[in-house]
Amino acid sequence: MKAFVVEKYGKDGVRAADVPEPTVGDRDVLVRVSAASINPLDKMVRNGDFKQLLKYKTPFPLGHDVAGVVTRVGSAVHGIQVGDEVYARPRDLRVGSFAEFIAIDVDDVAPKPASLTLEEAAAVPLVALAAWQVLVERAHVTPGQKVLVHAGAGGLGSTVVQLAKHLGATVATTTNTETEELVRSLGADVVVDYTKEDFSKVLSGYDLVLDAAGGANLEKSLTVLKPGGLAVSVVGPPDAAFAKQLGAPSFMGLVMNTLSRKIRKQARALGVRYEFFFMRASGSQLRKLGALYDSGKLRPVIDSTFPFDQTLEAMAHVEQGRTKAGKVVVSMALGND
Repeated sequence: MKAFVVEKYGKDGVRAADVPEPTVGDRDVLVRVSAASINPLDKMVRNGDFKQLLKYKTPFPLGHDVAGVVTRVGSAVHGIQVGDEVYARPRDLRVGSFAEFIAIDVDDVAPKPASLTLEEAAAVPLVALAAWQVLVERAHVTPGQKVLVHAGAGGLGSTVVQLAKHLGATVATTTNTETEELVRSLGADVVVDYTKEDFSKVLSGYDLVLDAAGGANLEKSLTVLKPGGLAVSVVGPPDAAFAKQLGAPSFMGLVMNTLSRKIRKQARALGVRYEFFFMRASGSQLRKLGALYDSGKLRPVIDSTFPFDQTLEAMAHVEQGRTKAGKVVVSMALGND
């Protein structure tokens, strides 16, 4: 089968290749890929950012989001059948949706939301799971709380804005003039145009901030939290809990804590908290999220769709910052015979 594989770590490390179809274990479902989507995590894995913790063996197929049709099931699989349309964010060390087929653990798979096309469904899993795990599991957001979501027009931000609003929060977000109307339509109550004003000068008293930029943006985010508030970053710096989540040796936890020492110290001085976040696969959560998409509480935001043969161009589109809003999708149905 054709796949886009990481041959070596680095910017030019991904190439198209003919590789064997994946083997199907007892608890696996084999999915013929209909569509996948691009995530910043693809670039990070390609570049080897997590190679000390996620020990992929090169060459390996890249791609963290998938929607498609089940073509085979393992002997221990129940509840998913051949012919089912499904979507998933495969677990770490088993990614590879930039391919014609992928074998996925049945625990990571869920039926595709009926209201979404396969291309729309492919844009959902990673960002929806991240939104759920940050807002529901990590921050326990309740009605009336105040949530700041940076980059509210982005793939993750647009999902978090909608879910936070569904959970009853007052939602603020940062965006540019071009996408202000979009984020308001997604449910943002307060919109800060970062091209015109500094969010840290106009916002205060927030329970939660979700940061996707890091650096100075993260440091300023600490200042808009109320005492005891939580800043969560999806870009780092990582902390010891991240190493523990991935089952790394204890010394890696010390390394991660060293990397995040400065920001954690700044947070303590302000009476707030900082945590790094790295999402995990969950088919059961995707079933819950699927119901929210089917009920109209959530909707995917798609920037553009590329043919599968142009997967590298799709990655470059995201990496070069050409995405205006939402996710970039790769579709088998476009320009492929």
